[in-house]
Amino acid sequence: MIKTLILIGSGSFIGGIMRYLISGHLNSAVLKSIHFSSGPLSTFPLGTFAVNISGCFLIGLLYGIFERYDMMNHDFRNFFIVGLCGGFTTFSTFINENFQLMKDSNFMLMSIYTALSLFIGLIMLYTGSLITK
Repeated sequence: MIKTLILIGSGSFIGGIMRYLISGHLNSAVLKSIHFSSGPLSTFPLGTFAVNISGCFLIGLLYGIFERYDMMNHDFRNFFIVGLCGGFTTFSTFINENFQLMKDSNFMLMSIYTALSLFIGLIMLYTGSLITK
């Protein structure tokens, strides 16, 4: 159990740093360089969007590699998928869980999970922000 926690924690540590660096760089450098200093695109969270989308690609790529090359070693999976991708973006984990439901033809549960996650997530974020005011 300790080994698993260390693997996941190490992956999360690396993924979190990657998220911070990539997201910060994109938000500050790219948006300024393409002159979106005003208007609706100036507030678009490009860094977070890029991290979330690339995290989805990365978790899909890793999942495919592990499955294709029979690398289902739990240590690899825990480090890369749970730790690295989870630390990089929890969005990739959310999408992977939906993919697994879809792969199992459980479309109703996938739809409920997606809708509830988005709807209740927004409500909880709003509630949390109200509590702090």
